[in-house]
Amino acid sequence: QVQLVESGGGLAQPGGSLRLSCVASSGKLFVVAAMGWYRQAPGKQRELVAAFTHNGRLNYADSVKGRFTISRDNAKNAVYLQMASLKPEDTAVYYCHAEVMEYGSDWYVPSWGQGTQVTVSS
Repeated sequence: QVQLVESGGGLAQPGGSLRLSCVASSGKLFVVAAMGWYRQAPGKQRELVAAFTHNGRLNYADSVKGRFTISRDNAKNAVYLQMASLKPEDTAVYYCHAEVMEYGSDWYVPSWGQGTQVTVSS
């Protein structure tokens, strides 16, 4: 069972910055095929923010292009989201997502973190 733990959320002023971190861990050896970030604002559906896809390409939501940067540290099984020029509309719960294959398994399983709150307000 793979665990995803997010950190780095909090309160920021408009125009400010935050960095989110997500670390994957398991009692078994595992491979992460895809990893990224989603967010869900009150009253809205969960949406993709940024992700590394299975084919190695990067996807960004149009609303965050030029402001957010996703990065990955394979040695640490971690993914990061550097958020700059924050806007009030970025306020949401941000969730780490990964598709993981554990040792002894033959397929990838989606995993979700518990979420971390990001609030952008003056």
